[in-house]
Amino acid sequence: MKTAAFVGMGLALLGVAGCANTERSRNLNDPNVPAKVMAQQVCSNCHGIDGNSTSPNFPKLAGQQEAYFIAQLKGFRSHGRYDPEGFEYMWGISRSLTDEQIKGLAAYFAQQTPAPNPPVHTERISAGKEIFEKGVPSQNVPACAVCHGAQGQGNATFPRIADQHADYIIKQLQVFQRTEERPEGAVMKQITHSLTDENMQAVAAYLNSMPVPAK
Repeated sequence: MKTAAFVGMGLALLGVAGCANTERSRNLNDPNVPAKVMAQQVCSNCHGIDGNSTSPNFPKLAGQQEAYFIAQLKGFRSHGRYDPEGFEYMWGISRSLTDEQIKGLAAYFAQQTPAPNPPVHTERISAGKEIFEKGVPSQNVPACAVCHGAQGQGNATFPRIADQHADYIIKQLQVFQRTEERPEGAVMKQITHSLTDENMQAVAAYLNSMPVPAK
């Protein structure tokens, strides 16, 4: 009986030690958990361990611009961004993150190699390429490439959008166009104002199939 009790106590202590190990911890309230550990133990559940999410419900983070990533996480943390999927998943996750952890997460995902999406053949791709490169002058819509780069690689606070999931692109364009749920995106609200659903589907199809730009 004594032996069994000691064994049980030993296992319990090991369990506590394992939970306290910051190199494997999933404790979002612990400021000592390294960003890389958090990325691999927590963020990976939705976004993939390398930031290449497979579900269109969750954006791909691999190769994302650090400044943009930091701004978005801080926006979630302060409840300044409240699109439905954003606050449902990210408010709680980001609540206790420190600035250093956020910077570390941004650096981790920025260093990951983006993976292309499975090829999708649709007539919308060519129309989307036209919008991305030249905009829609008749609707006063500028080219996406002006801010997001010729290869969709992004620039500082302008996100990398190349090979992002089409469904996610459409969802966010609709958020900018029809709601105030991303108030920091005032520029995008103006740009998306004149976009039709067909425009959105076309540019999303093009970005979804866009070749992965070199980092």
